[in-house]
Amino acid sequence: MKYFIIAGEASGDLHGSHLIKEIKLLKPNSEIQAWGGDLMQEQGAEIKKHINQLAFMGFVEVLQNIRTIQKNFKLCKKQIKKFNPHTVIFIDYPGFNLRMAKWVKKQGYKSVYFISPNVWAWKASRVYKIRDYIDQMIVILPFEKDFYKKYGVEVKYFGHPLMDAIKNHRKTSFEEFCNENNLNQKPKIALLPGSRKQEIKHILPIISEIVDDFPDYEFVIAGTSTIPIELYKQNLKTENIKIIFGKTYDILSHSTAGLIKSGTSTLEAALFDLPQVVCYKGGKISVAIAKLVANVKYISLVNLILDKASVKELIQNDLNKQNLIIELQNILPKGERNTAIKKDYAKLFELLDSKDIYKNIARVL
Repeated sequence: MKYFIIAGEASGDLHGSHLIKEIKLLKPNSEIQAWGGDLMQEQGAEIKKHINQLAFMGFVEVLQNIRTIQKNFKLCKKQIKKFNPHTVIFIDYPGFNLRMAKWVKKQGYKSVYFISPNVWAWKASRVYKIRDYIDQMIVILPFEKDFYKKYGVEVKYFGHPLMDAIKNHRKTSFEEFCNENNLNQKPKIALLPGSRKQEIKHILPIISEIVDDFPDYEFVIAGTSTIPIELYKQNLKTENIKIIFGKTYDILSHSTAGLIKSGTSTLEAALFDLPQVVCYKGGKISVAIAKLVANVKYISLVNLILDKASVKELIQNDLNKQNLIIELQNILPKGERNTAIKKDYAKLFELLDSKDIYKNIARVL
């Protein structure tokens, strides 16, 4: 079997790597080409375009890079036709993947979409594209089953893939973690400012302002390979922050609290039982447009799944030094929100628990 996988971001690279591993175990002779990253390459995929050349964020940023994006569409189509796969697998990355799905359908290739676009949040009309262009939709959030059912789209749900990844994560001792990464023995505050350059520029300067107000803690940035270390350093307001690449789960598992950019990372933090403040700040025009078309009460996956304001969300102007200090104090071990957040996290585990999700997906490909 031949598979062409398209993942455009760091989270897609992670999920794609786990899926490729299971495909190779079930079907050892499979050939896989992909748009992805280092993790997918390590599992045997031939990377035709790397994710560090793909991530564009927001309406304005997309318009500024429209020529590059157009060239990417042409390149991807050319590569798929040359490879002639049995199945094209789309992982998240909806702005690009849904448009590619239309072309893939016309070419007669089987199409599978893993990790649904947030059609329930905005641009609900995209659900009709999914119905028309996608042969198999695999969702990862429990409420998505009912949403798609209303539109006559049959989906498969095997649980959330992060559950498997986190269950299989080998946790080191706190002392070992500190020694391996040249850290002190103070409790840690995890900083996850995003995986895109625009996110780093908007969010990191603000969340790094509060470091000196918490001298009893060591702040650690979970760096992503798509961001050069120089960009992190340029956007720090203090030098008293460590940057560690490729060890996000180690950082989350050994931290006391976290300041987390909205997105998949908020769910990862929750599944590591880490109290968090959700942070988001973007370009004014992009955010204004998003507000006009958004159809959700919350921006964090934790709150969306639980349908309640479990974790604090600091968005745009609310993301400032004063609010961050207050909210971080509230979630630390003696804070008033610490216990309540962890009780809510226990409910998340029940809703999202899965077993061998990647293996189950590989079986239906």
